[in-house]
Amino acid sequence: MSTQTVTEPTRITLDEPVIQMSVVLMHGKLNVVGTDGPARVEVTRMGRRPLLLRLNAGELSLQHEKMPTRWHQMIGPIWWFSRGRKAYSTDVSIAVPHAVLASLRLVSGTLLASELRGQTTVDCTSGRIALLGLSGRVRAKLVSGPIEAVSCAGEIDMETISGEISLADSAADRVHAKTVSGAITCDLENSPQSEVRLYTISGSITTRVPEDSDLQVSLTAISGRVSSAFPEIAGHGAPGRRQANGVLGRGTGRLYADATSGNVSLLRRPARGFDAEDGS
Repeated sequence: MSTQTVTEPTRITLDEPVIQMSVVLMHGKLNVVGTDGPARVEVTRMGRRPLLLRLNAGELSLQHEKMPTRWHQMIGPIWWFSRGRKAYSTDVSIAVPHAVLASLRLVSGTLLASELRGQTTVDCTSGRIALLGLSGRVRAKLVSGPIEAVSCAGEIDMETISGEISLADSAADRVHAKTVSGAITCDLENSPQSEVRLYTISGSITTRVPEDSDLQVSLTAISGRVSSAFPEIAGHGAPGRRQANGVLGRGTGRLYADATSGNVSLLRRPARGFDAEDGS
């Protein structure tokens, strides 16, 4: 096992292979990217608290040398903004093999994960999460702030208490997005066996799919409007509950969108490869 203590901005290249990683940071920026080269850790900004970097039997871990105790947590915002934020502020970039199993935790700040193909778990209390080009099984949870996922595949679970969720260019087999207070926006590719479930308590849901999609669709709004750009998705409902259901194409995939307080909209876009000038 190798252990290094980081006390100042530095760049470290790891000679040993990395198959699993765990990162726990308090505040700042955390960027993790999949690469074909050797694993690297770059610290560009350091607070007063050192970082401990360990590599043991292919498992990489990075965290502050002394994490806050229960007593510090009881003090709460007073301690955090007077002393804790400066002591634990750090900006870190990590490059690891694409297939690494990653567990990433940032209490406050911006977290970016890109080009990872293994199982990825992302957890942030307050800030922003960005997921770019991930595949495999992805789980992202944020208490306060937005989650954005672009060009992700595999299985994606996203949850936020207060904040928006955005999903673009998604060909994922399974998508589960849930927010208590915030909008959900999804731009989906035509994945024939996909299962997409979108749920918000207070906020709108807007989903755009190709016109050649193969989906069974169910849209529901308890307090709000339901609209669809597809004539195959017929709307109906009684006071206090509005729905639109139907089948697009072969109906091999499934799309569910449910809003308690907010509007639900299904939009259409041209199929991939469609040329607007000649219609082909």
